[in-house]
Amino acid sequence: MFRDRRLTYAEVADRTRRFAHVLHDRGLGARPGGRAGLGPHESQHDHLAVYAHNGNEYLEAMLGAFKARVAPLNINYRYVTEELRYVLRDSRSRAIVYQSEFAPRLAEVLADLPDLQVLIQIEDDSGQALLPGASWYSDALAGASGQLPPWSHEWSPDDLYLLYTGGTTGLPKGVLWRQGDIHVTAMGGRRPDRTPFASLAEIARAAAETDPTVALPAPPFMHGAGHWTAFMTMNKGGLVVIQNRVDRLDGHDIAALVDREHVRLLQIVGEAFALPIIEAIESGRYDVSSVRTILSGGSALSAGAKERLLDLMPEATIMDSIGSSEGGSQGLQITTRGKKLPAGVFSPTEGSVVLDEKRHSLLPPGHDGTGWLGKTGALPLGYLGDPDKTARTFPTVAGQRMTVPGDRARLLTDGTIQLLGRDSATINSGGEKIFAEEVEQALTSHPGVRDVVVTGRPSPRWGQEVVALVRPHDGVSVTDDDLATAAAAHIARYKLPKAYIIVDEVKRSPAGKPDLRWAADLAAKAGQPEQAGRPG
Repeated sequence: MFRDRRLTYAEVADRTRRFAHVLHDRGLGARPGGRAGLGPHESQHDHLAVYAHNGNEYLEAMLGAFKARVAPLNINYRYVTEELRYVLRDSRSRAIVYQSEFAPRLAEVLADLPDLQVLIQIEDDSGQALLPGASWYSDALAGASGQLPPWSHEWSPDDLYLLYTGGTTGLPKGVLWRQGDIHVTAMGGRRPDRTPFASLAEIARAAAETDPTVALPAPPFMHGAGHWTAFMTMNKGGLVVIQNRVDRLDGHDIAALVDREHVRLLQIVGEAFALPIIEAIESGRYDVSSVRTILSGGSALSAGAKERLLDLMPEATIMDSIGSSEGGSQGLQITTRGKKLPAGVFSPTEGSVVLDEKRHSLLPPGHDGTGWLGKTGALPLGYLGDPDKTARTFPTVAGQRMTVPGDRARLLTDGTIQLLGRDSATINSGGEKIFAEEVEQALTSHPGVRDVVVTGRPSPRWGQEVVALVRPHDGVSVTDDDLATAAAAHIARYKLPKAYIIVDEVKRSPAGKPDLRWAADLAAKAGQPEQAGRPG
């Protein structure tokens, strides 16, 4: 992995063809007959695990695997040994391309994975030796053909794209998408009128006629949103910029690259990404006037952070997105300077709906109660190896196949969607369902709050009670009463936390999502649940 490298599209085409030949020459590919006779939870491909930081190698490995008719899948580089073993076994991976830095952890699980036979190691500055039986990434490419694969006529929209969920509230699951469906859903495979492109030649013509953008997808490619943005940019003939510091978020690194490369689209993940970048820009060292779009998703972005971003980049538009591995984007909130919108309310994207509690029918605008956020249209086939969860998550409702990933929502009178949060993160307190994300949004309205995660813990009185883990801004002191007063302006009093725990840092994944297990453990250890709690 080398920084300050610039690759043309011709060079990327050559390198990805070479990687395709590397996999094909080692016996990997797709079974004859494609998807004939397979269920929605089954794959017709051999699988390649990608276990690496952001870099050109990550995107090349994915594209090369597609060209080899091999399904690549994402591995979270923060996984401990047990988690790594689980995903490699669950995915039945036959090959892996991995960062040298992660070689010692991979070595710990290889004896338990006899099907994992092809090891390709990416050079970095970690000093780790090549694992036995592995090949260096650069050597593998150098020794392979750069010709168009002779099997390219077999490429099919039915070939699969495999995306593993984050597993923040349960075991990660592999979501199986047809390439033809994920391309139009999340990778720029539609014309301006929203109809799908008809051919590769048409995509190339459209890219040649489009003013190419410069995009910096800051989230790790090991989560879908980051590489979705990268591939969408490439589909339009744009420039994808990859940050220098990829092991952690460095606000100054991001700001410097925006300045140097004149980035027009900056992708972040909520507050955890926004604040370090804001602070770097506020130092006055960087010109970020080129930015026209700030794309955020996966975690809440507070009104205060939006205001600061737009003060620094007044020509920009903030596109706050909700979505999932199982559905792509399901709603957008578009904010410009001087425009204030209610937190947690989004305009639905094409096909987004709200279902009733039992998932039997669609709810009308202005309905009473809480429903499920769903989506129709181009959807995944199912979950790899799990027919039961496939049937639950992808039901047929009102004659239409849906994806219902587990988010609770309301469809408001004006047709917008109020997102309440994941059902798995719901806190049942005193018989009332309280959505953690709704409470978090309310607490971030306090100007002293830098970051917050809300969780539940057992309570002898309420069954569960709401607990907020709060990180104040440096040098700022906040009291429980201050926090409760700020939140009470946005949510009912019964939803207010019964306890506030001040922390030095909210633990999050590299993609900005909170570590819910850490939060629940800390809340449980912080003391005995309050018997009385705050007034309801």
